[in-house]
Amino acid sequence: MSSNQTPRHFRAQTSSVIAITVCFIAVALVLTGLVAHVVATMTRSANEIDDARADRAAHAAIVSFMAKLGATIKDNAVWDDAYKAVGSPAAADWAFENWGKTSADYSLYDGAVVIGPDGNTVSAYLKGKPFQPRDYFGAGFDRQIEAAAKPQPAPLLNFFKTEAGILLVASQAIQPFEAKGELPKLSVLTFFKELTPEVIDALSDEHELDGLRLQATPEPNQLNSPIKDMGGTVIGYLVWPSKAPGNAIFNKVSPYVTAAASILALFLAAVLLAGASEAGRLHRLAEAARFEAGHDSLSGLLNRHGLLGMLDQLDNTSLPASLYMIDLDGFKAVNDAWGHAVGDELIRIVAKALQGCHPEIHDSARLGGDEFALVQVGSAPHRDIEESILKLFRNPFKIGGRTIEVGTSIGVACRIGNIAPLELLRRADIALYRAKENGKGQAVTYDLELDRERQRIAELEGELRNAINSGAIEPVFQPLVSASTGAIIGLEALARWRSATGSISPEVFIPLAEKSGLIDALGVHMLRTSIQHAKAWPYLALSVNVSPIQLCNPDFAAQVTAVLDESAFDPTRLTLEITEGVLMTNPDQARRSIDVLRRIGIKFALDDFGCGYASIGALRQFGFDRMKIDRSLVLGLEENANGIDILRATVALATALEIPVTAEGIENLRQAEILRDSGCDQLQGYLVGKPMAPGEIGEKLRQRNSAA
Repeated sequence: MSSNQTPRHFRAQTSSVIAITVCFIAVALVLTGLVAHVVATMTRSANEIDDARADRAAHAAIVSFMAKLGATIKDNAVWDDAYKAVGSPAAADWAFENWGKTSADYSLYDGAVVIGPDGNTVSAYLKGKPFQPRDYFGAGFDRQIEAAAKPQPAPLLNFFKTEAGILLVASQAIQPFEAKGELPKLSVLTFFKELTPEVIDALSDEHELDGLRLQATPEPNQLNSPIKDMGGTVIGYLVWPSKAPGNAIFNKVSPYVTAAASILALFLAAVLLAGASEAGRLHRLAEAARFEAGHDSLSGLLNRHGLLGMLDQLDNTSLPASLYMIDLDGFKAVNDAWGHAVGDELIRIVAKALQGCHPEIHDSARLGGDEFALVQVGSAPHRDIEESILKLFRNPFKIGGRTIEVGTSIGVACRIGNIAPLELLRRADIALYRAKENGKGQAVTYDLELDRERQRIAELEGELRNAINSGAIEPVFQPLVSASTGAIIGLEALARWRSATGSISPEVFIPLAEKSGLIDALGVHMLRTSIQHAKAWPYLALSVNVSPIQLCNPDFAAQVTAVLDESAFDPTRLTLEITEGVLMTNPDQARRSIDVLRRIGIKFALDDFGCGYASIGALRQFGFDRMKIDRSLVLGLEENANGIDILRATVALATALEIPVTAEGIENLRQAEILRDSGCDQLQGYLVGKPMAPGEIGEKLRQRNSAA
């Protein structure tokens, strides 16, 4: 190579190096700009997405707040008793007792107002104290009352701005549940709730809006949601800070971006590879998080959130669909007997079996505990699907050498029209509840009658509560006579409810009281009323029935003692009758209550013996003062060839345990003679005396005394 060629060659190489360097720098700058643009876009998009979510959450919070007050006003305004009461002379007192007094410390509303048909205020209470609503709310209040005065299914809800702050005011005409004919101008019930800091904090916690507060004006650089009054005027703003998740993520990665930019010329490839790897890892993490949010970790099935999302997707199709709610019968016993590890394995086995139980099962879910859901997409008869599910539980499951038997109950709801997923879930749950009430291994399909029945039960529960408070439930008394002399030696108090529509059987209202939590109030009422009447018959013992739920209440002994003390009644005259169920439900608490009351002289009788599962060991442990033979054994004297032998064996058992015996349901002399000869010392039944009102008992006792 000549001397001239060498410089030319170096210049060429230099030019090449410069060109490559320039190109490298240009490419690096372009890549840096693109990366910066992508990061900025992702940051802004993440912030915008989260801000939009937060805005929807704020709207949902207001809607939820309005829905709660709306439901409360509807429950109280569409009410037969309220409609009758506000039209009576005692309207103001009734409104105060039911609404005004409650406002003093009620979480659902701060005040209650009743405006009469003539526009005058019938009752107005704020935090339990009277006030002037028109002065408090202003001119808009009359417009709301006028708009709400007509019967309508939905209440009228508006926000008002007052000196106290911003209030949500709900108004609805006080109307009967089912109007017959055209109604006159109605009174209007109004509930209102202030958006206090405590309410705002509750909405913040419930809807994940950290830092939520109420302000008169919007705040720059904060998220704002306006609150408008009935005229559309903005009267306040919900204000909260943006979480800005994009900025948070950017702040975490910005040091790495800066470091990458400073050494981009040397490590561009490594940074690109690391970025691609990190993006892949984050994508996988996002997919895993998305899966976990919609699936149950134990079974791998959809969870409640995932099920609702899937049902939302089905709403966009016209395919026939049904939801099956499934509850395992006996699962708690598996956990108690074998432990949660075996219970978890059973859940996994059942989940896998349910997924493939029928070709039309589109998806399956575990809603928690031992409750599952299946979604059928197709037109196969429900009976086919139900049979496929029930078939899975006909044979026991094998887990770790253990043979485990569980059953199932099924509730079914069909998707009809544009029914919302939550409503579909509610209907299936109602059907499941009925299936469980019907017994194990049952399937029930939802129909409107189930909702009507629940409404009837709710109404009956309200009537029962009022009946207890008003004393409409009264005792009648059935004589207990000596088997040897025929003399009346005691009385059993029996509850009777004569409502405005007729008598309601104890077989209806006592189980209802137990379910609704009213049994303690009913029991105390019956005990107190029975004792008041029994004080007129000082030489007779008094027997009062006690629910197992009452006896298992830790406060039961104190309640009974308080009633005896206030009535100055001799405890040795009182016998409390309990059924065998208490020996199984909570024997320890029952024993504690029995021991406390026994120490003051109260006796205990085991009622309905012979129709349950009381063991000899339990009879010895509890040491009952008396055993009452169930009427089914007495009827067996007439119906069964071996009825006498069974009866005598039962009495012999009680005699061996030194427990006196009372026979119930005596209807004829032959039964009485057999029972007397068998060793029963006390008889009860229509032969010796039907249940009678206190006045009839008093007259019967006077007649016997006169005859004596």
